[in-house]
Amino acid sequence: MTDEDSDTPVAEAQAQEENEMPIMQLCGLVEELSYGNSALKTEVEMFEKYYNKLEPRDLRPPRLSEVILSGAEIAQLRGRGRSKSRLGMERVTGLSVDQKLELVQKELEDTKDEIRHMRANAERDLQHHEAIIEEAEIRWAEVQKAVHDFEKDILKTISKKKGSILATQKVMKYIEDMNRRRDSMKDKLRLKNVSLKVQKKKMLSQLRQKEEVGEALHDVDFQQLKIENALFLEMIEARNQELIQLKLASGNTLQILNAYKSKLHRAMEMSINLDKEFLLRNELLKKIEKETQQVEEDLAKAMALNKQLRKQLTEFRAPPVMMYVREKIRNGDLEKTIRTWERKVEIAEMSLKGYRKAWNKMKTTSEQLQAICPPEKQPEGGHGCQPKCDPLK
Repeated sequence: MTDEDSDTPVAEAQAQEENEMPIMQLCGLVEELSYGNSALKTEVEMFEKYYNKLEPRDLRPPRLSEVILSGAEIAQLRGRGRSKSRLGMERVTGLSVDQKLELVQKELEDTKDEIRHMRANAERDLQHHEAIIEEAEIRWAEVQKAVHDFEKDILKTISKKKGSILATQKVMKYIEDMNRRRDSMKDKLRLKNVSLKVQKKKMLSQLRQKEEVGEALHDVDFQQLKIENALFLEMIEARNQELIQLKLASGNTLQILNAYKSKLHRAMEMSINLDKEFLLRNELLKKIEKETQQVEEDLAKAMALNKQLRKQLTEFRAPPVMMYVREKIRNGDLEKTIRTWERKVEIAEMSLKGYRKAWNKMKTTSEQLQAICPPEKQPEGGHGCQPKCDPLK
């Protein structure tokens, strides 16, 4: 009996068991099998991709996805191949976990390389578009400047002198100057383009040399470079952490510095206020010293005067009583005579005022008479004036 004949009853028993299973369990089983099939499909696609990279296209076998069976063939082969497929899957030797891990790591590195290339291409395209935008902005600024210069130099003069030959000559001269500037700019750009092409050739040759040197490297060198890259990445990470710590420290230092600056500013303001107050106190002290000196001088004068008065007081001798009485009586008599003379003076002043009043009246009447009766001319030998009318009559 062969293996296939021995397996047929087992397969038939399993098919009967599956037919006897309820519908819910069959749906769960189908869902689990679909999840497993999708995972296996992704693994197969990844393995095919790795296998296609290793072997050339002419020697590749047809892909599993290219082998398409119709629905009738699948239905015919489903019953027959159920037991055989299970036994075949048990007999086929699959990849180990390490091999799968290696494949996944290589696929991950390839994906990272593709992402890196895509990012580099995107950055290059972005730089190209930014350069185009910058060039357009520069050209727009140049156009605006040219329009402004043309309006400033040409249009104003043309509006003042319409139809004149000078205006047309000025326009032609302006156009020739602009063409000359563009020719000079074109020559400069041509020279710059030549120099950039030379630099590009040099950089391409250097890049080609680096690629040739890179092709000469072996797997051991790549592993060593990976190790060095990992070490450098660790160093960069450590330096980044140090940089972050230094930035934090610099931030704290800056805050402390600002605090000390504010304190210094307040201290400077306080120092200025103290200097002003010191000057005021010095002026006040000088004034107090002057006042103290003046008080000391006044005190010395008062002390001298007091000493003199004390000396006079000690030397003073009171007169006798009778002499004092006589002097008192004489003083009273003198005061009485003074009062009488003051009364006489008042009376004399009153009489003087009356005399002056009478004199003023006589003077005014005489002036009025002279105005009424003017005097005659004096003779040649005469010295007097004979009035024409007598005022007494």
